[in-house]
Amino acid sequence: MPECPRRDLAELESPAAGSAGTPPRRLLARLLAVLLVWLVGAGLASGVQTDWGRVQVVALRIPTQGGQWLAADLFRPRTATKEQPAPLCVVVPGFQRSKEALQNVAIELARRGVVALVIDPYAQGNSSASGSRRAATDEGYGLFAVLDFVAATDLLDYVDKARVVATGHSAGGNAVLLAAARYGRQVRRSERPGVLHSVFVSGYLLCFTDRNLRDVRSNVGLSYALYDEGAYRNELGHGDLRHAPEVLRLVNTAHGADFQSVDEVAIGQWYGDVAARGARIVHNEAELHPLQPYSQEAMANQLAYFDRVLGLAHGLSPGNQTWWWKELLTFVCLLAAFAALPLVARALLGGVALFAPLVQSVPPPLPRAARGPSFWLLLVAGATIACLTYIPASEWSQQWFSEAANREQTWFFPQRMNNAVMLWAVLNGAVGFLLFWLGRRLHGGSGPVAGWRLAPGHWWRTLLLAALLYGLFQTQLAFLYWFWHVDLRLGFVGGRSFDARILPLVLQYAPAFLPFFVQNSLRACCSMRHEGVPEWRSRLLAMFANSLGLLWILAAQYGWLAWRGEVLWTEGWLYVNMLFAIAPMMFVLPWFHREFFAMTGRVHLGPWVMCPIFITLMVTNTVCYLPH
Repeated sequence: MPECPRRDLAELESPAAGSAGTPPRRLLARLLAVLLVWLVGAGLASGVQTDWGRVQVVALRIPTQGGQWLAADLFRPRTATKEQPAPLCVVVPGFQRSKEALQNVAIELARRGVVALVIDPYAQGNSSASGSRRAATDEGYGLFAVLDFVAATDLLDYVDKARVVATGHSAGGNAVLLAAARYGRQVRRSERPGVLHSVFVSGYLLCFTDRNLRDVRSNVGLSYALYDEGAYRNELGHGDLRHAPEVLRLVNTAHGADFQSVDEVAIGQWYGDVAARGARIVHNEAELHPLQPYSQEAMANQLAYFDRVLGLAHGLSPGNQTWWWKELLTFVCLLAAFAALPLVARALLGGVALFAPLVQSVPPPLPRAARGPSFWLLLVAGATIACLTYIPASEWSQQWFSEAANREQTWFFPQRMNNAVMLWAVLNGAVGFLLFWLGRRLHGGSGPVAGWRLAPGHWWRTLLLAALLYGLFQTQLAFLYWFWHVDLRLGFVGGRSFDARILPLVLQYAPAFLPFFVQNSLRACCSMRHEGVPEWRSRLLAMFANSLGLLWILAAQYGWLAWRGEVLWTEGWLYVNMLFAIAPMMFVLPWFHREFFAMTGRVHLGPWVMCPIFITLMVTNTVCYLPH
């Protein structure tokens, strides 16, 4: 892409009026407004989470076998006491999901008088990795250890042990059904009521085999998305459950005085006897797999199930849900936390003498003529390469990082899913530099790039400022989690409080990603600014250009699903699902690069701030096989 026009170095290094900031009073007003949104939003989110004080929320760390441990959040309604014990539900998130991703279930159950314990599965969130490569099957992602503890302890005197239930989504649903089979075998041997009264399985069918189902002695509810991306693995190859052999096997294990076997499943109809722990019900919501846990319809179906099997009497309809308010509020707080970064940067650049030399003139935009056919050709080429290399990168990562791919504990890049994104970023970072160089050659560029050169004393100042902004962002997350026990997110996209265990991961992954962020800033700030193009339109173009290739993947995946009833990428569908979180990050990234460029006239501060922040968000929200 074309270069920024070169200017005299003395001119570039003379501060321009207003380049670092806004008038102090206006800047202070904006900072206070962001702080107010941040504090009020988090406080309200905490209110929703605790049902305005009626539910106690406590963080736990549960030691398990082999030196392993589970992180969990306990939601205890204050009505649950030794005199009036309440049912207990253990909530198990799926693959790549932390406990916060399914707190919505715990919030709604606790509002209805049920004690809820939502766990970080092994190798996810703040739980340790498991010594088993088949943790979901062998250990129920940690669910087995929790249920054994609940059954054996006298400490949970506010729990009615005759009404212990479990629910999980995706791989968490698999763990829940396997737990029902495991404890069902104990029932068969002892002829006494088992630990698990009832289970609810969401988003998973592969576990409904004759071998597993023959031992189940619990009520079972099933919820499966009609448009589930993983439905190609089902016996009929789609998500319609009415004639699905797996679901027929489940329903026909129901028992009760009036039950007769069926050859077609009626969606939403009860089969069998709840009192005999032989009831079955199936739901088939018109949703996608990753969005199903955040569907109000799917939530209502699950709540109605637990109302019936547990005999709850709370006066709330299944449609009476408040969890989505917490999601909305924490998302607003997340936006406020990001919005604080450029505001604080302006304050430091304008008010701290140490950073004042970083304020330089912003190079002028490129001539309008540079926005010609070659510009658009290189833009489309970059997006196309980004699109075509993502799935191959996921396949290469499984070969080059075989220990993580095989779920083995390792210090060498232990994050199975992020390894694919890292390889993609390394490749596309190199491509980005190449495209920038080609653009310069096509337009006769030579010599240093305006906006790139830093004076010797400016390097360490830039790094120090970036470190302070990174620390500010992490401090915001840590404070909110410590004070209100909330993290900042929308569904499965969000920021978790910093855990010291991830620091080695940030130091390991960030250097591999940094070149990608640097070239992204270089192209967004020095190739996509043109005379006569409004700043907002120029920024928007850079944002779409940076995420276009990934958006094409999502469009192809779900366009094919809508047309053919099956996703385009089958074996790699989980990697495509990751793009629901990655694509928004890629979309907003150029905006921050341009913000920091506008303050300093240089392309460096943006990537040095945003790279560690985004990498920290990534490594705290995915599976990690780190030794313990």
